[in-house]
Amino acid sequence: NQATTCPAESMVKNRFIVNWKNGKTTVEHSENLELFKRKFLTPRMHEIQTAEYDVMVELKDYQTHSTISAIDSQSWGQNLSEVQAVWTQGVYGQGVKVGVVDAAIDYRHAQINPRLDRNTAEVSGSSGRDDDGNGLVDDLYGWDFYQNIPDPKNIVSLQNTHGTHVSGIVVADHSTGQMRGIAPQATLVPANFMSANGSGSLGAGIAALKYVASRGARVINASWGGPGCSESLRSTISALANSNVLVVVAAGNDGLDLDRTPDYPASFNLGNQLNVGASNRNDFLTTWSNSSYNFVHIAAPGDEIYSTVYGGYTYMSGTSMAAPFVTGAAALLWSVKPSAHYSQIRQALLNSVDTRNMRVSSQGRLNVRKAVDEIKRLVP
Repeated sequence: NQATTCPAESMVKNRFIVNWKNGKTTVEHSENLELFKRKFLTPRMHEIQTAEYDVMVELKDYQTHSTISAIDSQSWGQNLSEVQAVWTQGVYGQGVKVGVVDAAIDYRHAQINPRLDRNTAEVSGSSGRDDDGNGLVDDLYGWDFYQNIPDPKNIVSLQNTHGTHVSGIVVADHSTGQMRGIAPQATLVPANFMSANGSGSLGAGIAALKYVASRGARVINASWGGPGCSESLRSTISALANSNVLVVVAAGNDGLDLDRTPDYPASFNLGNQLNVGASNRNDFLTTWSNSSYNFVHIAAPGDEIYSTVYGGYTYMSGTSMAAPFVTGAAALLWSVKPSAHYSQIRQALLNSVDTRNMRVSSQGRLNVRKAVDEIKRLVP
């Protein structure tokens, strides 16, 4: 019973994550644990694989900045990781779907809207019917698992800029604004599960991960985390390997050694997962980035990163901003080698870092140019 290991303050006492033998995951409500066992679990034991308390997780941004400065400041992370050299080869992430499981995104932002992946199985997007039979009505672009609606119609949800900022780092369209997304021709499958204050139910997050994978996302960005009390989250990420999906996770911003103080999902040691620490423009790991020689695999630019937000642009810092650099890089590599296995994409990213003696397993920072050369070597 994984629920017994959860910190009491993180558990949602009347809500439970249920994993069914048919592969589905649902979130069920009950007044208390005893009633849940007696009225829900006992009659359905033959259909249920596992059940545990739902818990709360949070976003991994560190701080925000509103100052707009010179273009070199806006693009320092792109410059340091040498992604421009890949763009000049005509590699922009074309043909690759990216999932961002996060807070609500601004679907109308000029640099985000052109990159949205349209669910063509939904006939019109506003028919009021579940045309594709996935249980979600009119999910033309993505799904908001917090509000249970097909897009962020409630403007309050967009007061949290995190999802739009993360998405811009990955896919911001170069032709429609000043932000230079890492993979500007990849398409975005968004799934919100966060409230305006940046916290969300793990059960909704698991549903969101499964959803973007079902829509064909090859790489999923997860810039959030929390207590390590969910076997459901571990098994969900692990199972995505069967669909050749790579999950990129923010390491967290508490300046902790994850070898001693775990944070999840960053402390899961799964083969289809890459955990990312944040570096600064001086090419050092930031003082606030979590680190580990076992559980944090690679560093990427994450300090004062310029990207899209609702209605415009701003700077934000955090491992939340570092993770989408790696997510975008993975999309570029898959664009170069569409047949690559997630393990080859992961290996190429880790083999090609600029070594900086950082406290991560690769000891270095993302270099996109070298990673593209490496995937060409690994996948002839």
